[in-house]
Amino acid sequence: MTMSFASTLKQLPGISHLAAIELIDRDGEVVGRIENKPGQAGSLAVYNHLAQLYGAVTPDAARKGLELYAEHVEDARQNPGRHANIDRLIGLAERGETLRIKHVFAV
Repeated sequence: MTMSFASTLKQLPGISHLAAIELIDRDGEVVGRIENKPGQAGSLAVYNHLAQLYGAVTPDAARKGLELYAEHVEDARQNPGRHANIDRLIGLAERGETLRIKHVFAV
């Protein structure tokens, strides 16, 4: 039985020290930003966890991230654009791409 996203979030490392993370492509361009605010904090926790485990959001990390998002992945697949941070992981896994993560620390 897969845990729900809410249950999974409780087990991920805390993110109170982060203001955001920036996602950086192979050309060094910032292609995404996930902020520590309502509606994005769960994704920030997932992406931060993936960075700690894998050092970047690699295709393997993206697949792990999709496991963490649990029940939200099917909704994302049926409604492209509704869950941008899940859509990004699906794309990275499918294309075999990696994004580096830059932490933006809270002051």
